[in-house]
Amino acid sequence: MAQPLTVAIACPLELIRAGIRAMVAKSGIEVVAEVGTAAQLKTLVKSGRKPHVLLVDGCLPGCPSQDGFEFVSELAPQLDGVSVVFLTAVENPTYAARARAVGASNCLSLAFDREELLTALKQAARKQPATGTGAFAVITKALTTRATETSEQSLTPREQQVLSHLGYGLSNKDIANSLEISVETVKEYVQRILRKLRLTDRTQAAVWAVRQKLA
Repeated sequence: MAQPLTVAIACPLELIRAGIRAMVAKSGIEVVAEVGTAAQLKTLVKSGRKPHVLLVDGCLPGCPSQDGFEFVSELAPQLDGVSVVFLTAVENPTYAARARAVGASNCLSLAFDREELLTALKQAARKQPATGTGAFAVITKALTTRATETSEQSLTPREQQVLSHLGYGLSNKDIANSLEISVETVKEYVQRILRKLRLTDRTQAAVWAVRQKLA
């Protein structure tokens, strides 16, 4: 008999956790742990229990860092082999981009239906890329595809890629994680972009990226 796909849920809302349990019932997916705060999640991770997938609320209460995305990034060394899927109240492109930057397998808005949830969990457990038309899949494709031509402002393909990340509101650290380069290298790219586009700050660069459909 095949072993069930195991999931742990880190979400403060009992109603959401109960809904997820109901959705995965009789699907071959088993919820093996539930926590409601960052402290409880840290304890769970330290216990050594490793479900196939960890579902985490992006606004998990009690995160010592900025939010659930940054907190999961800090826990990453202890999550080796565990796929992460974030839950967010809205399908926000910036949330999806940040989820990807910290190595998540997907980022679902809480409006997901049963099939969407099951597909996301199975793909995450199998280390398969997210599919569909959701923000995470669309943004993942955008951020992993380098521009093939330089723009009229003579940005290099890599500079266009960094600019695309800026368009989604990512921090230097998130961009570094996403592109697997150092934060110092990201800073250098940002400064080059600002000089070439004659912009004064990253906010203006983000607006430019959106207008040019790079984000």
